[in-house]
Amino acid sequence: MALIALCLWVVVAWVLMVTLTARQSWPAAYGLIAVGLPLAIWLGWSMGWLWALLGVTVMALVLRWPLRYFGRWLKGLVQ
Repeated sequence: MALIALCLWVVVAWVLMVTLTARQSWPAAYGLIAVGLPLAIWLGWSMGWLWALLGVTVMALVLRWPLRYFGRWLKGLVQ
């Protein structure tokens, strides 16, 4: 069930990417992150942590720009 939910998450992310403008995409990314974190935990709990790692990797590939900006923000805090 969790794997099906991950697949639906990917489909919703794709639909949002196609339909939203650049200005609307950041709130959508925040919503996808808010739904994706519990989904990754559910995936790890029900199918094992290897599957959760795969799910987090898929989510990171979908949300690559927010992750890049977060990495830059963390890099700025360290320096």
